[in-house]
Amino acid sequence: MESDLHQVIKANDDLTREHYQFFLYQMLRALKYMHTANVYHRDLKPKNVLANANCKLKICDFGLARVAFNDAPTTVFWTDYVATRWYRAPELCGSFYSKYTPAIDIWSIGCIFAEVLIGKPLFPGKNVVHQLDLITDVLGTPSLDAISQVRNDKARKYLTCMRKKQPASFSQKFPKADPLALRLLRRLLAFDPKDRPSAEEALADPYFNGLAKVEREPSCQPIPKLEFEFEGRRVTKEDIKELIFEEILEYHPQLLKEHISGTDRRNFVHLSAVDQFKKRFAELEENGGENGSAVSTQRKHSSLPRQLIIYTRYDPVII
Repeated sequence: MESDLHQVIKANDDLTREHYQFFLYQMLRALKYMHTANVYHRDLKPKNVLANANCKLKICDFGLARVAFNDAPTTVFWTDYVATRWYRAPELCGSFYSKYTPAIDIWSIGCIFAEVLIGKPLFPGKNVVHQLDLITDVLGTPSLDAISQVRNDKARKYLTCMRKKQPASFSQKFPKADPLALRLLRRLLAFDPKDRPSAEEALADPYFNGLAKVEREPSCQPIPKLEFEFEGRRVTKEDIKELIFEEILEYHPQLLKEHISGTDRRNFVHLSAVDQFKKRFAELEENGGENGSAVSTQRKHSSLPRQLIIYTRYDPVII
């Protein structure tokens, strides 16, 4: 992919309605695939949407993405940074510990689509308060029920005390857009996350008649929780050292051979759990089963992952 959507928006002021429709269709199509796998991207913005000369788009940078599992509640709690402010859903404003649903990605797609339509960010807030001001200038003052979805106390109080605002006219704000596009955009940018459509519902919108067929759009099986079992482990510094050494051996075949043959005499910083046991066992044998200070001649660097080596009666065999 030669570029990204940020550069496309910046460099092109002659995009047509067909471009607008095709861009949004591709983003929602990708989002449907992710969300059916229970993956939330959480950092969608124009720079994270790659583009090529044929107007094909691909979503990238899953560094902040997270998985919600089927056995968990429909809303999931995470405590880390989420989304660049300009594309961050209002329920996340000012909050670093929040309830997330797939609707946060839908909001971001709405912000990106609006930016495609007008050639600049829709909500370029300088801080949380300014962000909420910009959002309400366009969408109007939210209902009390919608305000209750905002978890940050200060942001919620600010919205509650805000003067009454009427929604802006989308046809005036986005004069180049098709009326059907604006109807869908208003749905994507609903202040209350419960009012936003899913990616699949958005693809079924009349705006995509003749382009999208929901039943043929790709879906993904939900990611099993077992694949993320490692996230629940308590990893120590020694575990990390061992994993790093295993990774080094994986990509350096000569070092691997030296390690197995015993010709490599370099000392590494730690022993694996198995090597520690073997070292201690050798010390006990040398000292007649009593504690002593004798130093074992056992190698001092860790061994390979057990699944990569089979120890026979004679020599280790790499598999």
